[in-house]
Amino acid sequence: MNKKIGITGQAGFVGNHLYNTLSLDETITLVPFERTFFGNKKLLCNFVAECDVIVHLAAMNRHVDPNVIYETNIDLVSQLIDACTTEDVKPHIIFSSSSQEEKDNLYGRSKKEGKEKLIKWAQEVGSKFTSLTIPNVFGPFGKPNYNSVVATFCHKIAHNENPTIINDSEVGLIYINELVEIFIQSIKDFNKSGLADENVKELKIAPTKNIKVSEILSLLQQYKTDYLENGIFPSLEQNFEKALFNTFRCYIPTSHYPVKFKKNTDNRGSFVEIARTNTSGQFSYSTTVPGITRGNHFHTRKAERFAVISGKALIQLRKIGTDEVLDYYLDGDEPAYVDMPIWYTHNIKNIGDTELITLFWINEPYNPEDADTYFVNV
Repeated sequence: MNKKIGITGQAGFVGNHLYNTLSLDETITLVPFERTFFGNKKLLCNFVAECDVIVHLAAMNRHVDPNVIYETNIDLVSQLIDACTTEDVKPHIIFSSSSQEEKDNLYGRSKKEGKEKLIKWAQEVGSKFTSLTIPNVFGPFGKPNYNSVVATFCHKIAHNENPTIINDSEVGLIYINELVEIFIQSIKDFNKSGLADENVKELKIAPTKNIKVSEILSLLQQYKTDYLENGIFPSLEQNFEKALFNTFRCYIPTSHYPVKFKKNTDNRGSFVEIARTNTSGQFSYSTTVPGITRGNHFHTRKAERFAVISGKALIQLRKIGTDEVLDYYLDGDEPAYVDMPIWYTHNIKNIGDTELITLFWINEPYNPEDADTYFVNV
């Protein structure tokens, strides 16, 4: 039987990644959530009545008046409990808390007191409750000047701005894919955790990387010099650096592509270097007859380059969860490449009258048991 999962704050940074990842799991049915459900009791009641599990991510964390933050977050929890009570349902609620709980500010208080209200409700009605206290999160599509220092630095560097460091402290970070996996484990494996209280679980998530702010900036500036300006892939052997690089790539302006190769020609013919890397990977090529489209899939962790060296091609990309399609036209008379961001479904079509020859590089060899390849039409 499929579990029905609802995510409040589904459109936010963490919520969007969690929703998209869960949508790949055929054993899960996602119950759509819209922010208008809060403030409309009927819609919120309909939502909670459908859910086996509710991941409560919706919260306010910035406002000129800290009291508004506190009151809003407490009210969201109260509305959720009231809707469950009205419908007489007992979904497993997973609550996103913050390390700010331990600090003397109204946002931290709202998280701590919201958690306490949900624990009290779960114990009274016999429902399951999980609290996940989350460190600083980074990853693709974070909002600059809002979600994290990584998002701000990536955006500014990719757009030729110079970030400034106010406090060069060490920060504890977790990559969004790692955090999403913890949420999914909490959804699926609640009863495997050996809890002191069978209904309530509190988990403080440790950062997977501790690093100084200046070190993050240095890595991103190196990516700009090597990758954005010279097309050189960095080392992708370390999990953090691969995650940071994939995050950076998602902030590169779409106008950057296609990038033309340097074509070295003499009386023997031409030589074109398609990729220079500080990492390993897999190189391959394809031939495609006129009118045929290849691809229509996306990756969640892989870095990939499509290089057209002969023929005419249309490369299309679409970010998962959106409708906008990016069209890039390439011609082998002026060899060029387009790199595929993660979470963008992509394809390549031969739009010419002759055979299309495309070279491919991807940072990890294909493994059918862990392909990280999901087929969705552009």
